[in-house]
Amino acid sequence: MKIMNNQTQRFSSLVVAVPILCAVLGAAPARGQAQGQSGADHVSVALSDPARPALVKASLVSGGITVKANDGKEVVVDARARNRESSRSDSNMKRIVVSSTGLSVEEENNEVRISTDSYMRAVDLTISVPVHTSLKLSAVNSGDIVVTGVDGELDVNDVNGSVTLNNVSGSAVAHALNGRVLVTFTRVNQKPMAFSSLNGDIDVTFPADLKANLSLKSDRGEIFSDFDVQVQASAPQQTVEDGRKNGGKYLVKIDKTVHGTINGGGPELQFTNFNGGIYIRKAGAAR
Repeated sequence: MKIMNNQTQRFSSLVVAVPILCAVLGAAPARGQAQGQSGADHVSVALSDPARPALVKASLVSGGITVKANDGKEVVVDARARNRESSRSDSNMKRIVVSSTGLSVEEENNEVRISTDSYMRAVDLTISVPVHTSLKLSAVNSGDIVVTGVDGELDVNDVNGSVTLNNVSGSAVAHALNGRVLVTFTRVNQKPMAFSSLNGDIDVTFPADLKANLSLKSDRGEIFSDFDVQVQASAPQQTVEDGRKNGGKYLVKIDKTVHGTINGGGPELQFTNFNGGIYIRKAGAAR
């Protein structure tokens, strides 16, 4: 069931009606209010099965996303529109502030999808989730993505902002095209992970007992680690494409990726950068 939070007090009766209707239909209720005391649009959604981990998906064209773990069993969303500075100066007119965000929150079978109707005006999302939650987050302009304390599979992509994952557990795929990727793991699972950037450093801290196979590539940056990385001394891998029999080209590509292992090897961890450094840190190591 798709739940849009209300924008004015005269529709407040709908807020009461939604949980009643959801109970009749056997669906998980969502409790919302038009705006909280902070001026943000606010929606609270109960999961269909609180005993199972959730999956939360959120995407923005303009704005930032902040996700924090909570001890509860609901997903709580606050959306706040940013107000532009006015270039007009007219003493006879008062500016009317646009604070609505067009927030949309939909829950089905423990999957929560979050979006807004605001594309040109930046909107900042603050999302509170149960600890055991997987995330799929994306942003394009005017904002960073920050996740703290979540345990799950994290898929995070920011085009023109930075990605920061603080004290997370599980696995992650993190990409920031024009920003930094900063990640600190308290625990990792045995799954492949990938971290990439075009114009920013990649800085990831892992537990000291990490076991992994590394795939490293940085065009204009250096690579550092305080793990004992065993770099493979094998010859660079060549790829040959021969299309001359069909009037095409003959092409040889030599892969410049560096391969190595940590603590004997394990799941593959890919680090790819173009214009920034790569830092693979061991938790507890001296700085």
